[in-house]
Amino acid sequence: MSGFIAGYYHFSVWVTRFAYLNFLWIIFSVAGLLVFGILPATAAMFSVVRKWINKETDIPIFSTFWRSYRKEFSKINVLGYIILGIGYLMTIEFQILRSQEHIAYLFASFGVVGLFLVYMIILLYIFPIFAHFKLRSLEYIKWAFVIGIGHPLLTVFLMGVTSGLFYFIYLTIPALLFFFGGSVFAYIVTWGAQQTFSKYEQA
Repeated sequence: MSGFIAGYYHFSVWVTRFAYLNFLWIIFSVAGLLVFGILPATAAMFSVVRKWINKETDIPIFSTFWRSYRKEFSKINVLGYIILGIGYLMTIEFQILRSQEHIAYLFASFGVVGLFLVYMIILLYIFPIFAHFKLRSLEYIKWAFVIGIGHPLLTVFLMGVTSGLFYFIYLTIPALLFFFGGSVFAYIVTWGAQQTFSKYEQA
């Protein structure tokens, strides 16, 4: 029974940690009016889960989150809006190509779809890389691409697991996404991405 109680306590502690971190992510995103808050809040969330994965489980969550939020506020917003701007331009290009009737434009639009796939891969890895490495802004995009394309099985696995998990939760207990969606996603993706980082430490 003591083993069961210890296991239940350990489980409860981690549930509380994930819920609290998700709460901070939401609050600080809203505090920045989403436009300026969601990117640094997301970066701070990934910074916390990176420490958890690296066995630093007893860190003060709030102060670690807040320190990263303040420190990376400008840098991640600049990087994030560069990436969002690229995505916006690709969306406009796709819409223009699909609005044309010539077959050449149709084929070109499939090329943009391929670019969107690469774009999604970059989005998947950008925050774990940002939390782990100290690089110049555009280098984060470069290494997200290199790691994502260089490890296709891991990339497919992470996309499949996160998509499948959240779809299942959405169909069964959607309220859990509000309490754990962001922090659990950050943990899964960071865990996966960190399996590759030792290969690039000296890159």
